[in-house]
Amino acid sequence: MRALIVKTSSMGDVVHALPAVTDLARHHPGARIDWVVEEAFADIPGLHRDVARVIPIGLRRWRGRLLRSTTWSEISAARRALRENSYDRVLDLQGLVKSAFVARWARGPVAGPCGRSARERAASWFYDRRISVDPTLHAIDRARLLTAKAFGYGVGGAVDFGIRVPKMSSEQLRPWIAEQRFALLLTNASRATKLWSDENWRLVEEWLAEQGLASVLVWGSERERGDTVRRAAPMHAARVAPPAQLDTLAAVCARADVVVGLDTGLTHWAAAVGAPTIGIFCDYDPARVGLKADDRRVNLGGVADPPSAEDVIDAARHVLAAAQRR
Repeated sequence: MRALIVKTSSMGDVVHALPAVTDLARHHPGARIDWVVEEAFADIPGLHRDVARVIPIGLRRWRGRLLRSTTWSEISAARRALRENSYDRVLDLQGLVKSAFVARWARGPVAGPCGRSARERAASWFYDRRISVDPTLHAIDRARLLTAKAFGYGVGGAVDFGIRVPKMSSEQLRPWIAEQRFALLLTNASRATKLWSDENWRLVEEWLAEQGLASVLVWGSERERGDTVRRAAPMHAARVAPPAQLDTLAAVCARADVVVGLDTGLTHWAAAVGAPTIGIFCDYDPARVGLKADDRRVNLGGVADPPSAEDVIDAARHVLAAAQRR
């Protein structure tokens, strides 16, 4: 069987779709599974053990460059890549008009969420098969159920992200990991409403330093770098890491004693690779898009209800103790 998954963005959404592919491969042994994704996030499905081919596209970049001939050349190349093979089923897990449109580029019957289940109702017009799933479910559960219905099996078993964490030597990781014991602090987010106060970060870092953990702060854009350098300046045992690709960050996260992060894709990535992780939510309900909580992964806060520094320190104490028991 050949299957094509369409889940293009954003980073956290792509991470949430990984367990659905693990389920699909388990119920259809030997299936060839390809994945269409935004170019910036191609490393995520690329590290899934059951994904045969990643087809990167640049919808975000193309949108602002539609008058350039190179853009249309890239769009044509992406369409050709999607039509190289015929698929038994194309599944749009995104539920947006843009992702449904991309799904129609491929050769094969297209399935996706029905109008009431899709993020954009009009997306369902593009599907040959429309599937009903409860839109209030957690994003991971929603993707698993939608995939199970599309490919004819029942959802069951623990969540398995299927990530092959790259093997990297200590020397390769030295720019990011200079200490034996460290915490990774993910202090940046795409929206101001997701941010947590610098003073809270300082208090958490101070407590981590008292536990013998150096804090490593990660950034993406140049704007984030400036904010991160300013945030780290008053801290006790913190440093700002250089930029890293997602495959390198997977290896870094996997070695962290604890990851503390905002509601951002990197926090979900850390939890997916198995790191003890605390997610801080300031403007969204973690019941819908939070970490899959257990003794090593904790969600704190909610809509207009950010946690205190003491809340995060208590959670870190619990998560570190649980990690030591293993």
